[in-house]
Amino acid sequence: MYKQDYIMRQIRNLVRFLSKIFLNKDIPIYQLPDTGEYTDTDYLYKELLFLLNQGKINEAENLLFENLDPGNKKYIELALDFYEKINNFSDDYLSENNFTRKEIEEGLKELSKKLGLKMFFS
Repeated sequence: MYKQDYIMRQIRNLVRFLSKIFLNKDIPIYQLPDTGEYTDTDYLYKELLFLLNQGKINEAENLLFENLDPGNKKYIELALDFYEKINNFSDDYLSENNFTRKEIEEGLKELSKKLGLKMFFS
């Protein structure tokens, strides 16, 4: 229990660190436009939410990386919001859907590397 809490805090801290560096925000929150004029990133976000709600976390993460655009701040915000969301899932929900906190941490580290922060993670 304590180990999982520690890992959750580490993930949360990493998300916020990356958010501060790349977005100058404390917490990444991706928001869809009110007008319904969606960008490709908005459609991707909707698809990710759909997959997450179905428990298809692995599929969602794969889709996230398939559409990686490190030069797009909205994409970075979407990716960090994604990891914040799955980190907030219960251990039971993650387990039921064949995902672990360790995988969340590994995905975030991989994202960090793709964003050019290789020096922090070996």
